[in-house]
Amino acid sequence: MDNFSVIITAGGTSTRYGSKNKLLEYINDKTVIEETVSKFIKFDCINEIIIPANKGIINNLISILKYEKIKFVEGGETRQKSVFNALQVVNNPYVLIHDGARPLITENIIKDTIEKTIMYNAVSVMTKTTDTIKEVDENGKIIRTIDRSKLYNTQTPQGFKTSLVLDAHRKLINANYTDDSSMLEELGIPVYIVNGSYTNIKITVKNDLDFAKIYI
Repeated sequence: MDNFSVIITAGGTSTRYGSKNKLLEYINDKTVIEETVSKFIKFDCINEIIIPANKGIINNLISILKYEKIKFVEGGETRQKSVFNALQVVNNPYVLIHDGARPLITENIIKDTIEKTIMYNAVSVMTKTTDTIKEVDENGKIIRTIDRSKLYNTQTPQGFKTSLVLDAHRKLINANYTDDSSMLEELGIPVYIVNGSYTNIKITVKNDLDFAKIYI
C-alpha cells in the first residue's frame, strides 16, 4: 500500500470554546489532541503526521506529542492557510486531513478513508442528515423546507491524492474555504463519500467535551 501523510489541524484559537484552547483540555487521562493523534499513529502506512499549530500552543504540543512520525509547521490566519502550510511539506502521494478537535474518530473509519482515497483520489467522511432542514431569510422567516434525502453533514478526515489537493490550494490561495473537499468541488474535481459516524463530533463548546468523556 502507498504511504500516507496526515495533516491534523491545530491552528485555531478556540474562541467559541472559552479561555483555554480546547485541544489542551483533558478527556480522562489524555488531552484532546493526544486522543486524536493516537487514532492515526498506529497505521503502518501513515509515516508522517504534520501539525500546523497555533503559535500560542505549539510549545505545549511539542512537549506532549513525542512521536517520531510528527513534525510541526506554523499555522496560518485561517484553516485554509494552515493546511496549505502543511501541504507544502508533505512527502507522500496521499494525504489525510483531519480536525485536531475530532478525537472520537474511529480506526475503522480511518481505514475506510485510506482505502477509498487510493480508489477515488478525493474523498470526505460524511453522515446523512437526519434533521429537517429549513432555509430562512435574514428576518428569520422560513422560506422553504429543503429535501434532506440528498443532504449530508461533512466531517473529517478527508483524503486526497496530494498533488490534487495541493494544486487546488495553489489555485484558490486567496479564498477562505473551511474544508478542503469544497476546493476540489469548486474546480470540478469529483469527491466521493466515506460513511462516517454521528459520534465523530468536533469539539466546539464545553458540552462537546462532556460527551467525549462519556463516549470514551
